[in-house]
Amino acid sequence: MTIGIGGSTAEIELNKLSDMTTDVAPITLAEYQQRIVKAQQLMREQNISALYLNAGTNLTYFTGTAWYSSERLVGAILPAEGELVYVAPWFEVSTLSGFMQIKSEVASWHEHESPYQLVIDVLKKINCAQGTIAVDESTAFFVVDGMINAAKDQNISLAFTSSKGITAGCRMIKTASEIALLQRAKDMTMVVHRAVAKILTVGITTSQVTDFINKAHMKLGAPKGSSFCIVLFGQDTAYPHGVKEPKTLEANDMVLIDTGCLVQGYNSDITRSYVFGEATQKQRDVWLHERTAQIHGFEAAQVSSPCEAVDVAARNYLETQGYGPDYQVPGLPHRTGHGVGLDIHEWPYLVRGDKTPLAAGMCFSNEPMLCLYGEFGVRLEDHFYITASGPKWFSEPAHSIDDPFGYEA
Repeated sequence: MTIGIGGSTAEIELNKLSDMTTDVAPITLAEYQQRIVKAQQLMREQNISALYLNAGTNLTYFTGTAWYSSERLVGAILPAEGELVYVAPWFEVSTLSGFMQIKSEVASWHEHESPYQLVIDVLKKINCAQGTIAVDESTAFFVVDGMINAAKDQNISLAFTSSKGITAGCRMIKTASEIALLQRAKDMTMVVHRAVAKILTVGITTSQVTDFINKAHMKLGAPKGSSFCIVLFGQDTAYPHGVKEPKTLEANDMVLIDTGCLVQGYNSDITRSYVFGEATQKQRDVWLHERTAQIHGFEAAQVSSPCEAVDVAARNYLETQGYGPDYQVPGLPHRTGHGVGLDIHEWPYLVRGDKTPLAAGMCFSNEPMLCLYGEFGVRLEDHFYITASGPKWFSEPAHSIDDPFGYEA
């Protein structure tokens, strides 16, 4: 099969797409409450007095409150025992309340006041002004610095530490409802991948393809379209995250498209590589090496094995084929995969040194890319999750370089 040549126009392909999110079930209030209970249990086990959740995915995960981080502090304080308290600018309180799934008190500050002082005041009020405070690991330094100095100003002896042991401890194991949302997002992006392969033509630009992908994700029910998009042709495909001035498509170019969307905040992130036209023998060989490495990694993802085993398996196979060693190119210059959920990259990671035992509910990308600088690159990225009996694909791996989407299967 020759991808793209003689394919349908972008408009025709877009008109074939329809909303895939009409039956999506959002995370329930009961599940948010269960997450808080688990976090508080971990806090007690780790001798943490309170947890500060900054605006962003951690706040969303535990409270259902989707809010953006900025120079104005918005967050929540969760004590090891007791009720959560939000912290926000006074003028945002009424708006913030409309976003809450977990409803609770909001401590507010005016523009001339210190939000960091308010955080310390809240900690005192809820009897957490001693011991260790776990701070959302994604919090900007200026916020943490402000809290530390506010505590010093009041002669309060508090220890501040990263929240990773709590936040990652909860988030890296997905529930059935989370896996269902991840599955739908990936299903949508695979539909987009199949559609975009049909609109490729000599001379098309990466920006034109990116625009189509964005519109296609919107048609399928992602309100903001693509959450990200990387489109590369020819020699540019050798660079994992693109180049400054991407080239237009020519006959027999390698094509690399990496994109995703959000469903209820949960990410897809899928890459396909194939040739527009006729593949050379070298392109075929490298493509097959990439796919085989991906399968080696998948098969190594067994319950209780360390996360690093996946990276080691993929990389060891590639070295037998003459790539590397280690991160050297031609070869695999980055980790084999990453966790995925509300963040597109989250814990744990499929990389040497991450000894986190694989457990049911963990979700990962699997993308041991091969980079041949000056020639081309191949990245096949699919996601899988761990079940009690081993790994299971979210997205079906590519079939072959000539038939990447199973048209001829």
